[in-house]
Amino acid sequence: MPVPLEPGDRKILIAASLLLIVLVALVVRYGPVNEESTTVFPSTYSAAGPGAKAAYLLLQQLGYDVTRWESPPAELPVPSDTSTLILAEPFFPPSVDEIHALRQFIQRGGTVLAIGGTAARMIPQGNTAAYENPGTQWKTYHPILPSALARGAHEIVLEPGQQWGRPDPGQLRVYAAGDYAVVVTYDYGKGRVIWWAAATPLTNAGILQADNLKLLLNSLGSPKRGRIFWDEYFHGQRGSLWSYFAGTPIPWGLLQCGVIALAVIFTLGRRAGPLRPAPVVSRLAPLEFVETLGDLYHRAHAASSAVAIEYQRFRYLLTRRLGLPAGATIDQLYEATRARLGWKEPGFYETLRHAERAARNPALDDREALAIAQALEQYEDVLHLKPRHAEEKHAWRNS
Repeated sequence: MPVPLEPGDRKILIAASLLLIVLVALVVRYGPVNEESTTVFPSTYSAAGPGAKAAYLLLQQLGYDVTRWESPPAELPVPSDTSTLILAEPFFPPSVDEIHALRQFIQRGGTVLAIGGTAARMIPQGNTAAYENPGTQWKTYHPILPSALARGAHEIVLEPGQQWGRPDPGQLRVYAAGDYAVVVTYDYGKGRVIWWAAATPLTNAGILQADNLKLLLNSLGSPKRGRIFWDEYFHGQRGSLWSYFAGTPIPWGLLQCGVIALAVIFTLGRRAGPLRPAPVVSRLAPLEFVETLGDLYHRAHAASSAVAIEYQRFRYLLTRRLGLPAGATIDQLYEATRARLGWKEPGFYETLRHAERAARNPALDDREALAIAQALEQYEDVLHLKPRHAEEKHAWRNS
């Protein structure tokens, strides 16, 4: 039988469902995508051939301060003359504001390693012309002018792509074939621009071809040169919604709201919960009761009374077990125990006589009374006289 929901519970259920839908949508929109086998651009997250995960990890192992950048260019830190941004074949086209932010980054002293035709259109004075057929084989290029970029890199291998047209004044062609260059560098403002025609020298498939790795290291400079920001923003790895709010007071506000909500739930539960009477705690624990009772007997010098109570209880249990009348003599009890219970060990008859005399002795010593009581308790155990049911205990109390 379905249980009807209260109006308040129904509202909570609807709100929780809407929140779950929003969270799922955010995860789908901003969650990381596995690009190991589908990526066609040099992403540092991809270990496929066109990816650049190997180069990224290698730079870290060589001591470079390299970081993935998943935020808009406007959020890049103010560059020093050693900061470098790697734009490795951007996949998503930039906006006008993003292009303006990149130019400001270079003008203020940053270096941009721009790779591919899209990157050439994002940097100032970008100049691309012919586009080679991507279906052709990788090509080998040699430096045409001495340059720090070509130090130790006598030949590089690049995948066919868009090439740099005739350079403007101040633009230095480092690697070229005919009229078109594949590696160009020039200064802009306080910064510098390095352009490659393709990302082959830093891809997983091409980093070890010819002197490609040497070209990459020459483009980045010494590991102590400064910070390197490897752009993943234009590869689609945009910051999550939480990372967007992480730098604001919103997380602290949410934490405070959570604390307030917990306090409200706790106080409401205390006020609206069922009322139960407080448990009555005994003023004396069982052991304290025994100690108190024993102290009373001791002060009253009533050891004989304690023995009389224990002896009377023992007689009651024994006569019930043997089926004898309550007034049976000690001799009758002893003989019936031997005959019916088979108890023939010595000392039982003497214990009964001793207990009977002690129960009538007002000057009985406490130690002697304790020894008699312990002896009777022991006989209760060996003769199996102790009550096993609640009705037997009740009958003894009423007798």
